Amino acid sequence: MGSVLADRFEYVGLEPDVTSFATAEERVGNRGRIINGTVEDLAASELFDVLCAFEVLEHIEDDEAALTRWLEHVRPGGWVLVSVPQGRRRFGPQDEWVGHFRRYDKSDLVALLERCRLSDVALIAYGFPLGNALDATRNLLARHRGVASSRDVRTGASGRWLQPPAWAAQGTRAFTFPFRLLQRPFARTSRGVGLVARARVPSRGV
Repeated sequence: MGSVLADRFEYVGLEPDVTSFATAEERVGNRGRIINGTVEDLAASELFDVLCAFEVLEHIEDDEAALTRWLEHVRPGGWVLVSVPQGRRRFGPQDEWVGHFRRYDKSDLVALLERCRLSDVALIAYGFPLGNALDATRNLLARHRGVASSRDVRTGASGRWLQPPAWAAQGTRAFTFPFRLLQRPFARTSRGVGLVARARVPSRGV
């Protein structure tokens, strides 16, 4: 996603995991700026129009405190775009394997965003039906692997587990195209494996 965004916008990415940082640097190149660190490594005065956090909040024990801290770097009237795994009841071995603290029901995510004083909240679900099949496969594999490393190590490696390599990008995009169309009628349901939320940061004086 960082590479896609860097093609269209002035992009700054934060990646604390060293291995994933190297991959991000390679894929984004000189089209954006990648920082091997966290929000704490940004200058206090650095502000952005849009904050994106894809599959991040579920890895953080105090998600509300983290989101509140991130919002210090979003301009008044700016936007937040986040994605999280959907469904408390779906929490399973794969979530443990990749270092998740939780999955979110729609009401959980809306409540979190509203507690952080965000408005104009809009949600859609994604991933049905292909994502559901992939989740079942990941749960099966994770159940047999067990959990042998710290949560931080599992979180750092989570973006690389069972992900297609860069050379397979075009083939992956072509293969998943019909499924991306098929998931659209279910965007307002709870059948998908993930949620995407958009919300607005209050303007000054609000």
